[in-house]
Parts: sequence; C-alpha cells; structure tokens
Amino acid sequence: MLRFLLVLLSIITLLFVVQLARLQIFTDKYRLNGFSTSIKKEFQIPQRGYILDRYGKMIVASMPTYDITYTKVRMSERFDTLGFCRTVKITKSDFVQKIKEIESDKSKFNALEPAIFYKGLTQEEVAAIEETFFKYEGFEIVKRSERQYLTDGLGNVLGYTSEVNKKEIEKEPEYYVQSDYIGKAGVEKSYEKILRGHKGIQYIQKDKRQRSIGKYKDGKYDEELKGGTDITLTIDLELQEYAEKLLTNKRGAVVAIDPKNGEILVLASSPNYSPSLLTGKFKQQNLNFYLKDSMQKPMFDRATQSMYPPGSTFKLVNALAEMQMGVIDTSTAFSCHGGSYFGGRRVKCHDYGTFKLETAIQNSCNSYFSKSYLKAMKYDSTDIDNSIDKWYEIMTSFGLNNYFHNDLASGTTGLIPNSEYYNRNWGSGKWNGYSILSNGIGQGEILCTPLQMANYTAAIANQGFYFTPHIVKKIGGKPITDTFYTKPKYTLVEKKHFKHVIEGMKRVVTRGTGRRIQTKLFTQAGKTGTSQVPHGQHDHSIFVMFAPVDNPKIAVAVVIENGGSGASIAAPTATLVAEKYLLGEVSRAPMEKSVIARNIMPEYRRNYINEMKKKGWYKPPRLSKEDSIRIDSLKKWELKKREEDQEKKKSEEEDKEKSEFERINAILREEGRKKKTADTAQ
Repeated sequence: MLRFLLVLLSIITLLFVVQLARLQIFTDKYRLNGFSTSIKKEFQIPQRGYILDRYGKMIVASMPTYDITYTKVRMSERFDTLGFCRTVKITKSDFVQKIKEIESDKSKFNALEPAIFYKGLTQEEVAAIEETFFKYEGFEIVKRSERQYLTDGLGNVLGYTSEVNKKEIEKEPEYYVQSDYIGKAGVEKSYEKILRGHKGIQYIQKDKRQRSIGKYKDGKYDEELKGGTDITLTIDLELQEYAEKLLTNKRGAVVAIDPKNGEILVLASSPNYSPSLLTGKFKQQNLNFYLKDSMQKPMFDRATQSMYPPGSTFKLVNALAEMQMGVIDTSTAFSCHGGSYFGGRRVKCHDYGTFKLETAIQNSCNSYFSKSYLKAMKYDSTDIDNSIDKWYEIMTSFGLNNYFHNDLASGTTGLIPNSEYYNRNWGSGKWNGYSILSNGIGQGEILCTPLQMANYTAAIANQGFYFTPHIVKKIGGKPITDTFYTKPKYTLVEKKHFKHVIEGMKRVVTRGTGRRIQTKLFTQAGKTGTSQVPHGQHDHSIFVMFAPVDNPKIAVAVVIENGGSGASIAAPTATLVAEKYLLGEVSRAPMEKSVIARNIMPEYRRNYINEMKKKGWYKPPRLSKEDSIRIDSLKKWELKKREEDQEKKKSEEEDKEKSEFERINAILREEGRKKKTADTAQ
C-alpha cells in the first residue's frame, strides 16, 4: 500500500512539474511576463526619406497615417469584442474573419509580435477612439509614415513599400518586426536602409490597465528616433513622363543616359503601373491585380529585365570589335546582291553593290556584317574557340553579358555567347562560323536589355569608355562619390576606331535607314534595328542614338515590341525624347502625334491568346449576367435587322421587277398605238 502511495505521489508531482513548465516556458503569455505587465518596449516609426528628381522636383513624399495592430498573446479572455467593433465601426463577422486571415498567414504571423489589423486611419478617426482604446488589450494604434507618390508613372523606377514577410525579418531580425514596412521594388528597395531611417525605442512603465505612467529609468535605455534620408534621383521627371506618354498602348522600353557621367535620365517601361495605387486601404487588392495580369505584366521592368535580340544596332559594336581584332578596316569592302549565300544558307538584304564600313552602317547591309563576322571567327585560323573568345572579351568590355551591379533593384545579364557556351550547348566541334552567322547582325544567341543598348551607345558617344549607369544623383543633398559610378570604364577598342562608326551613324540619320528623323534642330548619330521574333505579325522596332554628335549630352535606346522596322516607331520615339531633353520642348508635332497614336495592343492580345491556346491554358472570358443579356439582345437585334434588310431587299427586287414589267407593257402599248395610227392613215 505504501509503495502504491509513493508511486501515486510521484505521478502527481511529475504532473505539477510538467504543468509549471508548460505555463512558465512554453505558454506565450508567461514568456511575455515583464513585457505584458510593467515595462513595455515601444517603437517610434521614423518618417521615410523623400525622393526628388534631378532638378529637385518632389516625386515621393510621406504623410502620417495610423494602423491598428493586433498581438495575440496580449488579448484578454474577457475581451469586449462587441465594444471593440462598435469603436472601430466594423461588424463582429468582419472582426472574426480578419483575425482568421492574420493567424492563417504562416509566413508573417507570430503570436508574440503585433500584426496589422486595420490600415490607414486618419488623424481625425484616431482622435475619436484613442481615449477609450486602452480597454482593448491586444490592440494598439501605431503611427506610421505612408508613402505619397506624386506621379502616376515611374512605377518600375520607384517601386513601392509593403509589410515585411518572414524571410525579410529573418534576414534582419535586429531591425524588422512583424507589421513593419519595407521597400519591395525599385528605388524603395535598393535604397531601403537610407530611406527608412532608424526607429526610436522607448521603454515605458505601465500600470495594471496598461496606461503609461512614465519612462523606465528616465529614458536611460531609450534609443533616439532618426528620420530617413532624402534621395535625389538622376531621373528627369518631365522627360520620363514624356517617354511614358510616347509608349502609350505599346510594350517596350525607353532608356536615356547622360554619356558624360552615366546618369540615367529616363528609365521607362511599358506597360507600367501607378505606385500611388499601392498605398492606402486598397493597396493589397491593387497589388494582387497587378501581379495577376499575366498578359500585360506591368510589374516586369522591360528596361532592365527584358532581353531582346538587338538586331542591326549590334552591328556598331561588331564593327568596333572586328576593327580592333584587325580583320577589317575602313578600306575593307564586301559586295551585296540583295543578300549573300553562306554554305547554302542565304542571308537576305535590301542592298545591291559593294560597300565599305561607313556606307554599310548607313544602309545597314546584312551581307557586309555577315562577311565581316565570318572573318572575325577566323581571327585564329587554327582554332575558332580562340577567335570567338577574343570577340567575346571585347564585347563584355562594353558592359554586355553582365549585370551592372549598380543601384537598380532589378536587372539581368543578357547573353553574349563564347566558346564555352557553344561547346556546352552544341557540342565541341559541332559548330563553326557559318552556324553562328546570325551573331554578326545582332540575332542568333545575342540578347541585350534596353539599358545595355543605351550603355553601349554611350560608350560609342564617348569614343571608348562609359560610366556605370546609375539612378541616384545625391544622398542627403550630397552628390554621390562612389568611384564605382564616378570612374570611367574603358572598352578594349582603341579610340581611333570609333570615329568611323560614328560617321556611319551620322549617315544613318542624314541619308540612310533613319533619315525620317533628320532635323535641323540638332545633330544626331543613330542606328536602326529590326529584331526578328517568332511571335506576332511584326518584328521588334529598335533604335539607338546620341546627340549632339560633337558634344553628346544624351544617349537613347528604344525598343518597341512588334513595332515593325527600326525606322517606323523606335527612331521617332528616340529623337523626340532627345529633342525634349536638349531643347525643352518638341516642335515636330506631326511626328509626336503619330507616335502617341500608334496602338499595338490588339496584336499583343492576339499573341497572348495564341500562346495560351498552344499551351492549352486559354479559357474564354466569362461573361457577367448583364453582359450575356446585352449580347443576347444585340444578337436578336442583328437577326431582326438582317430579316428586315432581306425583306427590304426582296421588296425592292419585286418593285424593280414590277417597274420593269410596267415599262415593257408601256413600250408594247406605245408600239400598238403607233401601228393602229399607221393603219388608220392608210
């Protein structure tokens, strides 16, 4: 019996120990003991830094807003749900649904930390409830800084802010907690640490009703609040908005760089999104809409992320590489007869005659640049691997096949193939100069972003060097001094070769493929490109240029998807952007009007539907009940109209027949009358 009692006592003791451990170690409320009773750590959220354009014009500001946060472990079992709902003017079902949503998001929710329950209260709304809000334990009013975007464009440049997720908290746990905001894209992301400032921390003593009774230790352990630092962009806001206007109803990008320092003047991508819609109460709803738009993809930055075959614009850097390799010079001439044959393969061209370098650039002769590329691939007559790797080395010195590692939040490397690429993908010994001939005219495996195209144009304008393209000009009012941006990067092409390519580019505009954009307002050097693509009725329209020729102040690259030839839409777009920047206004109104009016969206829609059908993913759009009724009514109207038209046509034909019958009868009667008169006369 004694033994049984000892065992029973041991079991009871063990149960007590387990329960105490559960309460003191594993239960959230007891883990939060000091935090939830006497001393509370309160964060002060700093105002985020402003963003200005290169001339000091405000683009992004901040305004005070208030959120209600919910911390699960603070919520009392006797919580007055109905009273809370009346205070914040929501229904009980809304309250329950919101709590479920918060707690079901495993990537964000943590019972120990505040989660955002309600966003975007105004100062007036807060004033009406804050006096009695202390009664609702677990809920707090938090003052924040809400972004105010003062433009409807620049979405992919500026980005947006939103709540941190679990991964972002884990990356920087010493700063971010649940419900904090962070830059998610664009400048907001790449300059997050500068824009966000530093949180203030106050340790506040609380009474049993969670009311403040003073600072702990007179604020000895508090940390000072530091507001975010303002940033001045290199972007010309007026020029950026003008470029976006020219891209209306088109897909593509416009990039403009100041060749003298690498400052990005324009970084326009279309379709774009409005960052102003990603603020306030409906920001998540609008964000979801943008993310789900798989046809337009407005949050995909085509200026830095889209890789396009650069087409004939690539002939410029090919010519420079080939001169540097010594396989051509200005006296080298190749013939063209509407194209040329290479090992049984014909490369088409629109030229006839014999051309040297400058005229070949002027006329964009495919035969010339195919033959010059073949010579480059025989640079080492015994080993094509060495030849293409020498060519590759020169190409990469222009910033190609490489992500710039600059201050932009997005980007990609593009593609310039070398021997390792072909040996890996095609097999060693299974390729030669003829099989990769398309590289000579900017097709084949060659892929570049619009930013890279603008950059190699800037390098040509500078006759051999470029500055790393960047988006920020000043931080806290002070110009950037990082040598990564201020020190020039030199290409592997000697300066003496550039003047011949530039002369060819001048001729493109004055008498060649781009002569449509010639003007007396300023001098231009450019190159058209027509990039062949497998989808759509038209090729991509591409144009690169810089101006003025003798003192380059702007280098521009334009890509218009399915826009046709380079001269058709990309060239006018580029020259208008240059004119706007150099002269402050545009005087070529007819050209401007035609560019803005060009609408390529129907072709994009057809391409998208065809692609979805190929994959078996296409579903015809569901019609609402109202639309179905409207369409049925329209069909009935069309049917009735068709029947009425048929009746009318039938009636007209009958009237015509009757009229013809009466005409014939009248003729017969007249002939009978004449005959009778004649008989009487006899």
